[in-house]
Amino acid sequence: MIATIVGAASALAWLYLLLARGGFWRVAEAPAPTGPLANARVTVVIPARNEAEGIATAVTSLLTQDHPGPLTIVLVDDHSTDGTADLARAAANALDAADRLDIIPARDLPPGWTGKLWAVSEGLDRARATAADFFLLTDADITHAPENVSTLVRRALAEDLDLTSLMVRLSTETLPEKALIPAFVFFFFMLYPPRWAADPGSRMAAAAGGCMLVRPAALEKIGGIASIRGALIDDCSLAAAIKRAGGRIRLDPSRTTRSSRVYGSAGEIWSMIARTAFTQLHYSTLLLVGTVLGLAVTYLAPPLLTIFAYGPAQWLGLATWLAMAACFLPTVRLYDRHPAWALALPAIAAFYSTATIGSAVNYWRGKGGQWKGRSQAIR
Repeated sequence: MIATIVGAASALAWLYLLLARGGFWRVAEAPAPTGPLANARVTVVIPARNEAEGIATAVTSLLTQDHPGPLTIVLVDDHSTDGTADLARAAANALDAADRLDIIPARDLPPGWTGKLWAVSEGLDRARATAADFFLLTDADITHAPENVSTLVRRALAEDLDLTSLMVRLSTETLPEKALIPAFVFFFFMLYPPRWAADPGSRMAAAAGGCMLVRPAALEKIGGIASIRGALIDDCSLAAAIKRAGGRIRLDPSRTTRSSRVYGSAGEIWSMIARTAFTQLHYSTLLLVGTVLGLAVTYLAPPLLTIFAYGPAQWLGLATWLAMAACFLPTVRLYDRHPAWALALPAIAAFYSTATIGSAVNYWRGKGGQWKGRSQAIR
């Protein structure tokens, strides 16, 4: 009887996710925007702290965009010790584009700010002098497809968007990445359905910090980056602030603009998840317990019932497991993985559950929000 009740609860959860969660699982690149190319002025702001591995590729990809308007880069060197600034400068020099790259050092981190947002703020202070029509906030490990900036600008103009963002294609070079990274995108869109984020009538807001095109006026309207200066989930916080102020936003997945950051082990991915998972739960122990129990019923119960139960409970478990796999399959295909990976979602969800618990433990130990050697979520 208990097994049947659990199976029914899990089935109802997936019925809701499939039919009533904004179609989050239908991941696909947006069609190219219509209309002519726009001669808009774009200033790119890149916060960079010890990004020697990918900064040259990122800078090169931006300086070779097919965007017809002026495009310049402000790179904020956030106390790097690995030659990040020199490598960025060399990349610009190789393209005879040194005049389009402005490298500035970040001042010391003031109280109340996260490191990344302080560097972004420093960059925006410099970027305002360029009289840009749009700011592109991007990370130092992002390789932009040649048409990326022009496509973002055309979409922003065609749809009158104040913030348009891409969930860039994350690295799946290593075996841990192949197994775990597609689910990161799946879970993100489950939490923040893009269709709801784009709906002006919905309170949902979301963005992906690796690639965000934003209008300067929208930033000014919310009081600048300072209005979210302590946010760990800075991209979604920025989207929420802009949407609350009446702005229009949009988030899409991308196949062609990519992150070059490689996670070589499951432990590195675990740490990436743990950095902000407890923040997402508002540092609430009650929400943590509820989330872990919910994950167990939603993800773990179906395969366990399929293998160990009998009768209706077993059939409910099997049907729900297949529905779960069908929901995950479009994301698996987005990342060019074998369809069989869709059946592994319960095991992957268990991994994410442990990382969520670990996030809480890190916070309780005073080491929450670890990034680039900084603990940013302090009790």
